[in-house]
Amino acid sequence: MGFVQRVQRAIETVERLNRIPYARQDEIRAVWTELTGQQVDESFHLIPPVYSDHGVNITVGRDVFVNQGCRFNDIGGIEIGDEVMLGPDVSLISAGHPLDPRQRRTGITKAPIRIGRNVWIGARATVLQGVDVGADAVVAAGAVVTRNVPAGTLVAGVPARVVRTID
Repeated sequence: MGFVQRVQRAIETVERLNRIPYARQDEIRAVWTELTGQQVDESFHLIPPVYSDHGVNITVGRDVFVNQGCRFNDIGGIEIGDEVMLGPDVSLISAGHPLDPRQRRTGITKAPIRIGRNVWIGARATVLQGVDVGADAVVAAGAVVTRNVPAGTLVAGVPARVVRTID
């Protein structure tokens, strides 16, 4: 399947997922599995709506919670570990475009995002391509994460910076 077809399939699949009532988590998990091609654990919990541009490059651990309005731009790959919580309107953006204006409309840059175990990403935070978020870290609401987040730390701001360690 080509690039355009994958995007069309993902958009059609998330449109269908977004019409499923919240209370029907079994159906939501079934359509998420169809979107990603990865069976999800019955502890996976998602509040629609959700958005994705490919879907097939997302892996999700067990006991993951995805709040409403989250965006998974997964061309570069997104790995979400066990016990992760994503707040409302979180964006995981694993691709972008070259800075060079001559290549911007024709090229794509990409790198995987890896979210470690027991991470909490707050409302409206954005994690960009190539970022690893270490286990037990917290990304504050509204943060824009452009660099790796050490395990057991709180990051905040634009761009996100370590605020403190978490005991």
